[in-house]
Amino acid sequence: MKVLNFGSLNVDYVYQVDHMVMPGETQSSSGMEIFLGGKGFNQSVALVKAGVPVYHAGLIGEDGTAFVEAAKDYGMHTDFIKKIDGRSGHTIIQVDKNGQNCILLHGGSNRAVTKEFVDSVLEHFEAGDIILLQNEVSEMPYIIDKAYERGMQIFLNPSPYDAYLDACDMSKVSCFFMNEIEGGLISGGETDPDKIIEKVLEKYPDARIVLTLGGDGSIYADKNERHHQEIFKVETVDTTAAGDTFTGYFIAGIINGTPIKETLRMSALAASITVSRPGATPSIPYMEEVQKML
Repeated sequence: MKVLNFGSLNVDYVYQVDHMVMPGETQSSSGMEIFLGGKGFNQSVALVKAGVPVYHAGLIGEDGTAFVEAAKDYGMHTDFIKKIDGRSGHTIIQVDKNGQNCILLHGGSNRAVTKEFVDSVLEHFEAGDIILLQNEVSEMPYIIDKAYERGMQIFLNPSPYDAYLDACDMSKVSCFFMNEIEGGLISGGETDPDKIIEKVLEKYPDARIVLTLGGDGSIYADKNERHHQEIFKVETVDTTAAGDTFTGYFIAGIINGTPIKETLRMSALAASITVSRPGATPSIPYMEEVQKML
């Protein structure tokens, strides 16, 4: 079984602020750092650090060469990371004194994915392989349709949730990774976690659901079982990539055949380590560290 992550690569500009900037306000930041990130790249790093060989597919601009070198350093397969003219995707991230963040995303090269590029990548994968997706690249409906035709298992993090996702056939998704906001949108407006799960399973009865609830932990559900996992309480420094860490470690547990309860616990612990450190990919722990703490 091979794992393909067809996802974004963003340069993250991270600003330390006292509080999130209000409309009309000008605020000085106490610090600024630049990291390699993007939901796609973060989740690939999480997978590799969790011990899963991963092929990353995506587009970078003329300013994105560092992604290829970093991906190689982490141990990713980089055959499907291609450079095009123009700028890479980037984010402007505010991190407040409580470690909470808000993110402004510019798609850049991530929104230049074409059907031809999708076909050239997917021809290297087959039935039973896993494809991980997030909604930060173009041609999402086409990627899902073609991956499904090949018999791949489709794992989707529907973030950010926007009109691009409305055109996707969600019935082809094998596993959803979503927070309460995304779950509410997919479920038709529900806000209660149990009702979100109930509605999503009603619409997609064969899907697996991983619902993250911030400080209230996470829930796994499918048509046969349901489990809740509390968070591991730590001092929060930066929540960037916490969800991406959880996703990577959860998939690693699925691939390794680890029971769901243990997989949830491992994923929650890995995410707690991530939020206790600054940055995105540098903050994601390796499996050895997580296992030692377990």
